[in-house]
Amino acid sequence: MDQPACPADQLHQVRERIDSIDMELMRLISERARCAQEVGRIKNALAGPAGALPAPSPEEGPVQYYRPEREAAILRRIKEKNPGPLDGEEVARLFREIMSACLALEQPMRAAYLGPAGTFTQAAALKQFGHSVHTIAMATIGEIFREVEAGSCDYGVVPVENSTEGVISHTLDMFLASPLLITGEVSLRIHHHLMSREADTTTIGTLYSHQQSLAQCRGWLDRYLPQAQRVAVGSNAEAARLASQEAGSAAVAGLPAAEIYGLTVLAQSIEDEPGNTTRFLVIGPKDAPSSGQDKTSLLISCRNASGGLHALLSPLAQHGIDMTRIESRPSRRGIWDYVFFIDIIGHRADPKVAEALEHLKQASLLFKVLGSYPVAVL
Repeated sequence: MDQPACPADQLHQVRERIDSIDMELMRLISERARCAQEVGRIKNALAGPAGALPAPSPEEGPVQYYRPEREAAILRRIKEKNPGPLDGEEVARLFREIMSACLALEQPMRAAYLGPAGTFTQAAALKQFGHSVHTIAMATIGEIFREVEAGSCDYGVVPVENSTEGVISHTLDMFLASPLLITGEVSLRIHHHLMSREADTTTIGTLYSHQQSLAQCRGWLDRYLPQAQRVAVGSNAEAARLASQEAGSAAVAGLPAAEIYGLTVLAQSIEDEPGNTTRFLVIGPKDAPSSGQDKTSLLISCRNASGGLHALLSPLAQHGIDMTRIESRPSRRGIWDYVFFIDIIGHRADPKVAEALEHLKQASLLFKVLGSYPVAVL
């Protein structure tokens, strides 16, 4: 009788199989990359020498290298068809990076984010576009909008709301005057960490962080760091930079900031709510075609009269449109005059949604579609 293979031989055989699979994966990825190069060549030909001629399809308009609706559909299909044992989210993240690298062969892409390097906004940009995108740090949310409007960046990524502290009002206010549209959304699980050059918390007299992060960690800070003066700065990465330069100081930020600025993490995951999540919006000059699972964001205002908001929202209820969010902001046109930011399920090209929006437009004093875009996949 044949003797069973010993464990060392079995391990060698499995490793040889892994090596063979790796070579096949490399061959297939390279083939996909060559297809991406061909797509880029065809799109460049469609765009013409100056990149200004429209594509043949009038629905698509000028040539688009990044297609958020197509990427979302591919990632959903990957998650649905995933046979395991890897988790669907993990497999989708792998494919995101492959698509990111292939897209860079078609057309290098620039995405503006709220800097400096190491912020959660940069992490959201990388989650949306993959690590082959060229991320460009901006000092303020307003600068992100301006750079994308000017065409210096293809897209921008801005925070819009946090599950603990609510809406980021500055982002909403920018949409009042900006022509940019929402082309995507990113949800990012937020973990805050205490980091410093100091060896322990007893010598920390000053604590830097973004005001939202300070609020999200208020309970922990009250309990374990009551002696430190809390100073709000423009971003968590800026807080880490300051803490790296000042003795007796610390920052609340994400792990990438600790690595970038050479800080020691003294306490991990100090956020008060374990499900702390921030939603980011991707902004660009054009929103996305329908992906099959989409949202539409609106900016509207109603007459300042009894039942005005009820009358304004009635078309959504009458057409069975699901409203997922509503926020009010001062309109800046008069005292106690407000506008409403609304998210609904569905694409504005969907017949039912289009009909509801037409009725909504007729009932509104101000009506603006901020964009239709795929529901976040990752």
